[in-house]
This record gives sequence, structure tokens and C-alpha cells, in this order.
Amino acid sequence: MFSAFRVGYPRPVDATLIALSVPFFFLLIGAELLLAHRQGLECHRFDDSVTDISCGIGQTVTNVFYIALTLAAYSWVLEHARLTTLEGPVAWVVALVGVDFLYYWWHRTSHRVNAIWAVHVVHHQSQEYNLAVALRQSWFSSATTWVFYLPLAVLGVPVHVYAAAVAINTIGQFWFHTRTIGRMGPLEWFLNTPSHHRVHHGINPEYIDKNYAGLLIIWDRMFGTFAAEDQEPVYGTVAVLESRNPVWAQFEVFAALARRSLAYRGLDRLTVWVAPPEWTPDGDKAIPAVDRESFALYRPDQDRRTWWYVGLHFLPVAAAGTGVLSLQTTAPAWAVAALAGWVVVGTATFGGLFERKRWALRLEQLRLSAPVAVLAGWAWVAPTPLIWGALGAALAVTGISLLFLARTR
Repeated sequence: MFSAFRVGYPRPVDATLIALSVPFFFLLIGAELLLAHRQGLECHRFDDSVTDISCGIGQTVTNVFYIALTLAAYSWVLEHARLTTLEGPVAWVVALVGVDFLYYWWHRTSHRVNAIWAVHVVHHQSQEYNLAVALRQSWFSSATTWVFYLPLAVLGVPVHVYAAAVAINTIGQFWFHTRTIGRMGPLEWFLNTPSHHRVHHGINPEYIDKNYAGLLIIWDRMFGTFAAEDQEPVYGTVAVLESRNPVWAQFEVFAALARRSLAYRGLDRLTVWVAPPEWTPDGDKAIPAVDRESFALYRPDQDRRTWWYVGLHFLPVAAAGTGVLSLQTTAPAWAVAALAGWVVVGTATFGGLFERKRWALRLEQLRLSAPVAVLAGWAWVAPTPLIWGALGAALAVTGISLLFLARTR
């Protein structure tokens, strides 16, 4: 599965740069919390932010399993269909500008074609707007974006330059997911900014399908999709996702489209997948007017005990998600897949605990037992003081956690 990187394809530069950026993302989220407190803004809700970050963690571990294929496809086009070969500064300029331009068209398409909107919608589901939302990403985005970037291979942009440009563009979009920064003067004529991107995340009728830009807002100005922020938007999606489960978030719109398709007849069953989100056989649905003062937020019934439990257990799951990136080219595929599965199960469990789902308790028991089982098997095969100590620590953590869950239930 990962052999492509051992036979000539470059290491996934975009994944590596993003992994190195993760600590800075969390530092900036902490700084945003402090700044928002000083400004009197309530822009984070714990369960919502954990779900946002869980979606991002899930994306990093699932990307591992098809990033080699997307880079291999790009390399094939580069080898067999390029018109020229770009090198040096020219290659970097073409890649950086080209990625941003092509990202605009992917982003615009993802809002106007239901099958791709079902992928991208994950990024918009949060009803808050903060730096954690920047990390809320679909696990399948990379499977749709790479096709839009193939013109760069035709132009002869080397694969490592292309991958780095995608990473730079992705990382560069992190900072403007915040309510703590206002207008930025002349910079707003050509750069995407917090004000511009807040519009994009709004579900106010006048803000729908506006400001698709990645780093440069000039594309929206050129192609007629720009809107200025006249009032702070209501954030989220028109059809509210009432769930904190990051796994269900990835599939909820696909399920809704499947139900709609089965309910329609004839060609409409296929049309719904390529039509815009507002399309119906009887005519487009009107987008309802919304108001920040009266709009109801999804708030599942919770208690602080659950927050403490999830917060403490979320840290090792997040660390393991980063570990998957580090191990993807060195560890056996089965080991990487097992660790990725443990991470995904953890994120789903935390979402279920936020919603007080009975299945989440059972799944959490299995998740807690997995490291104990692995360490016990390791201690049986290769007993060392270190392994026995780790097993003892895992047993203690698991025992305390299970007692806590029993009392919570």
C-alpha cells in the first residue's frame, strides 16, 4: 500500500508539512481563546471544537491510505502528458498561483454539485466559526481535489513542487477561520481574510455560494462570486447536522442524497447527485432568512464530567493520529491500519459520549481494552521491564476509566 514511496515517488510532502504544523495550530487555537475572552466573544464550545479537531485527525489518518495513489496519478500525467518541464522559481510561481486558482474552481464546484458537496459539507457543519473549524475537514477531500490539479502536471510542475504548493495553500487557509480579527484594509482587495471567509461560512441567503477563494480573493472578484461582510453571518449549514459524531458527519449528506434518490423517479434519481444542493424536481428550494439572535444552535445535553473524560482521553488519540503520519512509510501496513482504526474509533466514541449514546459506552470499553491486549501480547512474546511497566500503566488507566464510565452510565 505504501510501496509507491519506496520505488521513486516522493514522500508525501503535503502530509509532512501539515503534520509539522499541528503543534502551531493548537498554540494558535489557545491564543484565539485568550483573545476571544478579552474581546467578550464566545466562539468555542468544547464539544463542537473536539468534533472539529476529530474530523481533522480523521482526515490525516485516512489520507495515508490513498495519498500514494493521488501522487502516482499526478506523476503518471506528468510523465506522459506534460507539454513542457518547469524548473526553479518559475515552477514554484506557477505551482503556487496555479494551485490557488484551481482550488477556487474545485471549491466552487464542491458547493454546486451534490456528490462533491456531500464531501465538502463537513467543513461547514459547525455552527461556530473559529480556528478549530479550520481543522474540520472531510476524510475524502483529497480524493476529489487531485483531479482539478492535473493541469499543473500537464504544464510540467514537478510532483514535489506541486505537493508542497498544496500544503502551503492548505496551511495558509488556517488563520482566517476566526471571529477575533476584523477588517484588514487594503489587504482585502487581493487577499482572502477572516472577514471574507466568514461570509463564505454564512448561511444567510445573501452569503450563500460566495467567496470561494483559497489565499487570493481576486478569483472571486474576477468571476463574480465576491460578497463583502455587511453583518456577521449565521454559521453552519442550511440543513443542520444534529450530531457530534465525526464519523457520521462524513456520511450524513451521502445518506440524505441516497434517500432522496430512492424517493425520486426516472432521470431525477441520477440528477440529484449532480444538481446543486437546493435542487428538487419541482424547482429550487428557497434558502430561509436567518438571524443570529433567534437562530437555535444544536446543544446536546451534557455534563462537565463527560467533558473532563473526553478531554483527557482525547490527547493520546490526537497524538496517535500524528503518529500515523510518522509511521506511514516505515511501519508495516497492518500496524498503520490498526493504529488508524483505533484513532477513528476513539473520535467516534467521544462524539457518542457527548450525545449520551449507549453504543458509545460499549465502544469505549473496547477502545480502552485494545492497548491492554496489545501490550499483554507483547509482554508474553518479549517480556522486558519497560513493557511490563507500560502494561501496568495501561491496566491502571483502563480500570479507572471503566469505573468512571460505569458511574456515568
